[in-house]
Amino acid sequence: MTAEYRVVVAGCGAMANEWNSYALNHDGIEIVALVDIRRESAVAMAAKHGLTCPVYTEVSQAIADTSANVVFDVTVPASHYSVARTALEAGCHVFAEKPLAETMAECNAIVDLAGRTGLSHAVMQNRRYDPRIRSLRQLIASGTIGRAGYVGASFFLAPHFGGFRDQMNSPLLLDMAIHTFDQARFISGADPVSVYCQEFNPPGSWYAGNAAAVCIYEMSDGSVFCYQGSWCAEGAPTSWEASWRVQGERGAAIWDGRDMPYAEVLPAELPAGQFLQDYVRVDGPEVQMEKTFHHGCLDEMFRSLAEGRPAETNGRDNRYSMAMVLGALESARTGRKLSIAEFMQSATLV
Repeated sequence: MTAEYRVVVAGCGAMANEWNSYALNHDGIEIVALVDIRRESAVAMAAKHGLTCPVYTEVSQAIADTSANVVFDVTVPASHYSVARTALEAGCHVFAEKPLAETMAECNAIVDLAGRTGLSHAVMQNRRYDPRIRSLRQLIASGTIGRAGYVGASFFLAPHFGGFRDQMNSPLLLDMAIHTFDQARFISGADPVSVYCQEFNPPGSWYAGNAAAVCIYEMSDGSVFCYQGSWCAEGAPTSWEASWRVQGERGAAIWDGRDMPYAEVLPAELPAGQFLQDYVRVDGPEVQMEKTFHHGCLDEMFRSLAEGRPAETNGRDNRYSMAMVLGALESARTGRKLSIAEFMQSATLV
């Protein structure tokens, strides 16, 4: 019996293990081919997961030979545009690792092609599928702190990766900040309007490129999102999920990225003449999720196909998170505040 979803997995590095394990544990999904430019990587991946499907070095040939209808793009960022174009033009839905693409022009082109073909293109944003961030979002959406005016995220870690990240021009913004920026959009329900960014490489950094940045975004709901981060910050590390403060008209919502979020808000009746108020603590609601992180996001992607709707992290939406990254880099390069809409609209492939 033929599975409903016949999947070609493009890219057989370490991250592909998460995608493969999801597919192998779901009825109706069959991995029909593995693809990697290094054939031996695809052979090793097949052996690791007990797969007997053919292996390829070209996505186009894998699709043609197997009648696939879904491609998992777990390749390096530089390949995302070419893999997406090949797969969409061949009639396949595409579920891809972040980022959507390397440039704004390529992001726009993928979104346009998905729209023309009527196929789905969705991006892995695994941190949305964390019960704690869902709790924070509900805390804010329910009006607990009133209308939000400020969202702040602090991200300070010192991972000694070695390898390609140490040589990147902008390792923090290009490789990591997409997670935090997408979280900010998810938490607030707002999109970026403008950005001003200063990027720098602090004393003690072992990165060749700028490993720290401060970004200020105006958001579509009138709030301001401020990001401050460093990937060479030794001492007092934050969580990988960042440390968050959302300030509203009636109080603040706090999440340290580790424990459950909470809010401190004004009481229903304010005592007269009090210089500093006493606040009421409100714990974030418990959120039940059947699957979390990568598997939670993949569940949503496949559910969107079954229901005939865009996935929560479809490319058209995710393009705004990528615009926060790429717009910040452009602002840092030019030293000026940047209009996100103008930046997105002006980006076209040559």
